[in-house]
Amino acid sequence: MNTSQERLPRLLALVPYLIARPGIAVEEAAADFGVSAKQLRKDLELLWMCGLPGYGPGDLIDLSFEGDTISVNFDAGMSRPLRLTGSEATALLVALRTLLDAPGVADADAVRRAVAKIEAAAGQAQPAGVAVGLGVREGATTAKAREVVQKALRGNKALRMTYYTASKDEITERTVDPMRMLIVEGRGYLEAWCRRAEGVRLFRMDRIDDVTELDEPAAPPPYAEQTDTTAGLFRPQPDQPVAQLVLSPDARWVSEYYPVEEVAEMDGGHLRVWMRYADPSWMVRLLLGLGGDAVVEAPSDLMSALRSRAVGALARYR
Repeated sequence: MNTSQERLPRLLALVPYLIARPGIAVEEAAADFGVSAKQLRKDLELLWMCGLPGYGPGDLIDLSFEGDTISVNFDAGMSRPLRLTGSEATALLVALRTLLDAPGVADADAVRRAVAKIEAAAGQAQPAGVAVGLGVREGATTAKAREVVQKALRGNKALRMTYYTASKDEITERTVDPMRMLIVEGRGYLEAWCRRAEGVRLFRMDRIDDVTELDEPAAPPPYAEQTDTTAGLFRPQPDQPVAQLVLSPDARWVSEYYPVEEVAEMDGGHLRVWMRYADPSWMVRLLLGLGGDAVVEAPSDLMSALRSRAVGALARYR
């Protein structure tokens, strides 16, 4: 996390964090921020040059080191912890609730306490525009599906379900042999052997419209292997097309929500991003949902497909 866009929030959070933990070890602080000890020391060296107007010796942030520990001697007014925006609080709550519902959570009580604290603080957060992913349908249906899946996993039973596939925009009936539930990039998934596809598949919990436990044992074949999700779900391939997009300030969330290969800042808070995709129809639906907040600069076949879908939609509307 060395880019200026990623480093600035960390620098703003560091001082109040250190004030609340005087004498904390460098290694421990670095681990909490998800950076190396070397990177954290670079951040601290930069903070030494920040402070109040005048920027004299008594105006700058003052830190002290004793061995491998850090303390703040003068905070230059940066003592107030950062607050969550409405969208940040919502995203964090969704992730924590998904974690709470997943099997094998080490300390469910700690997660519940965190949820309660965020819910109490969320009332003080001002909404900043909540980005909702296409096809996400959280609610009672997802909670019920999760209960049925967890019960089937405990009892080693097969499942029949109605599932929405966003990439194809279709709903299908499937019989699956569940293998495990897991969380990837903040979303709950069922990993199972799909008898229809004759392979291991990951099914997003919020896209399961209906699920029923069958009176037969789950029996994935012995060669069915769990999916390696350490690098995320999307695996870019060299032969996949790359979309060059210009995102408005209200659509900047796309560059954080989806994997992008390159990001360039533009005037007025706009972003130019290069985004690799596997399914053109999925990309077209994403762009249609963004409306005027995204402009396609390349490739030309994506531009044509998007124009054709938009014209067809307008014709049906008229």
